[in-house]
Amino acid sequence: MVFAENLISNLFYGALLGSIYGVATMGLSLIFGVLRIVNVGHGAFIMIGAFTAFWMFTLYSLPPVAVIPIALVFGLAIGFIAFQAVIRRLVDAPELSTLLATFGIGIFIEELAKLVWGADYVGFSWDIGTLYLGPITVSYSKILAFFCSVLVAALLYLWFTKTKLGNAIRAVVQDREGAVVCGINVNRIFALSFSIGIGLTVLSGVLVTLFVPVGINVYMGGDYTLKAFVISVLGGLDSPWGAFIAGFLFGLFENGSYAILGLIPGVEPFALTRFVAFAFLLIILLVKPTGLLGGGE
Repeated sequence: MVFAENLISNLFYGALLGSIYGVATMGLSLIFGVLRIVNVGHGAFIMIGAFTAFWMFTLYSLPPVAVIPIALVFGLAIGFIAFQAVIRRLVDAPELSTLLATFGIGIFIEELAKLVWGADYVGFSWDIGTLYLGPITVSYSKILAFFCSVLVAALLYLWFTKTKLGNAIRAVVQDREGAVVCGINVNRIFALSFSIGIGLTVLSGVLVTLFVPVGINVYMGGDYTLKAFVISVLGGLDSPWGAFIAGFLFGLFENGSYAILGLIPGVEPFALTRFVAFAFLLIILLVKPTGLLGGGE
């Protein structure tokens, strides 16, 4: 009975956290899908979003949910500057060049943040109550983070499917040369896509603080980068929607396995949860090498 309660609680918690993983990975998949560039510096932008939430709350008492649009605009600006300064020159460069460039951007951002904010861990407390539902005990801020994640993903989907610019991006993903023939300015689409991808990533950093408002540090992005790559491959590296769905699955398996592994004597559950998640990834790729929604939009 205790195991069942723990499993239900962990799965519920994993679904909430998985939504954050999904949004955090959508920007990575979008950038690869349009520009064929793997953003190795992904985690640094999540860190920027987390610090944005922290400082807005600390200095201006703005709750994290109110910082989401601010972080999106901030991320769009950072993405546009990074594209014009670096990425624009490397769109058709060899893969190693773009990997090194995005890695360098990530390191630059982290060290600049360290110079400005220091290397200490920071956090804040935004308590809006707790939900008690049978074996489930979870703060309302985590539930709010879940609904915000779903809303962001839904709005992005509608924007991509119902607007002219969204359809232009999808056209470039499907056939770059055909898009040029149809009169689409591919370079502008590249700049827009990269900016949106970074904007989503910075925004996800705010959602992370809704879920875990402590442990904010300039080097916090490394773990999220690793998970984002796993989720992105799992969902299909060029599919933002696959990434969002895969984020849910990753969160469920990561947290569900914690309860199951806890039954094994002498095993540290937390140390093996990542192994289970990666094993699940390998199984999925053996069955479907392109990922869940690979080859899609």
